[in-house]
Amino acid sequence: MNRSDGMRYAPVGKAQPVCKPGEFTIAAMSLEHGHIYGMCNGLIEAGATLKWVYDPDPGKVKAFCEAYPGVRPASSEAQILEDPEVKLVAAAAIPSERCGLGLKVMSHGKDYFTDKTPFTTLEQVEAARAKAAETGRKYMVYYSERLHVESAVHAGRLIQDGAIGRVVQVLGTGPHRLNAASRPDWFFRHEQYGGILCDIGSHQIEQFLFYAGCRDAQVLSSKVGNYANPMYPELEDFGDATLLGDNGATNYFRVDWLTPEGLGTWGDGRTFILGTDGYIELRKYIDIARHPHGDHLYLVNKDGEFHMELKGKVGYPFFGELILDCLERTERAMTQEHAFKAGELCVKAQNLAVRIG
Repeated sequence: MNRSDGMRYAPVGKAQPVCKPGEFTIAAMSLEHGHIYGMCNGLIEAGATLKWVYDPDPGKVKAFCEAYPGVRPASSEAQILEDPEVKLVAAAAIPSERCGLGLKVMSHGKDYFTDKTPFTTLEQVEAARAKAAETGRKYMVYYSERLHVESAVHAGRLIQDGAIGRVVQVLGTGPHRLNAASRPDWFFRHEQYGGILCDIGSHQIEQFLFYAGCRDAQVLSSKVGNYANPMYPELEDFGDATLLGDNGATNYFRVDWLTPEGLGTWGDGRTFILGTDGYIELRKYIDIARHPHGDHLYLVNKDGEFHMELKGKVGYPFFGELILDCLERTERAMTQEHAFKAGELCVKAQNLAVRIG
């Protein structure tokens, strides 16, 4: 994804402010991934005021300022970190650098909102846990494939309302298009991106914990491989894992960088949620050969078969809840331990993975 594509592909929803203008000031920095645009969109729609942006690359800053007129380029990280008006810093740094930046942000008395994956090592997980306990600041994570997808949001509500009974299994597929020519150098360096299960696998593990109501899980098995990209020897273009939740629910997911050019979007992400009284299928980004848009939810339970087209109908409540959590020091949007646990488990899955292919 190049610089100009970041805003183009970022989710946009209906503005639903939870605070007054100027009441919750944010800044953006480390614009390494286009997800920073989705992160900022969600917060601004919920009422945040975007004051600053910083990145050492002036080209990235220029593109960001064009997308958000009124944001001010900062001369340094320090200008943001030392501004008492800034309550939260949103960042999409190189994955291996996300934790270090978060520790710095929290040490300056600000909440931190990072792109996924939040960690690439278990040592980082423990450092972030310790810093959160020390400072009382938040280390929140943009698990966008659940938080910024309307069908995924609605699935959570249906499960909470008992539409499919107790969740016993979550099965997820997270295919992505590689677009190698537009990727930065760090994307192909294992130490920096963390591996496929650590990176895009983080979405899958987080949604398993959430939908199945697990506080913890065990990684039973995991695999990674490079089937189609030998020119990038450190890249993993395939990975899968099986987990067992602490409440008995199970999870299998597959992630890959093998999406064919003929697909009408970047990836045919799907989620299947099996309950004791029914099941849900999410076709998040496309319904292939039928509908070019996503956010299709299929539900089957004792009442019958249902197909819901949810694009533009649900919204993204996470961002408003996060703002209120930061203002009121609550945990509406996501508990801190949930954010950490999902990050921890994706690192464990990566560390345990058998190399195949």
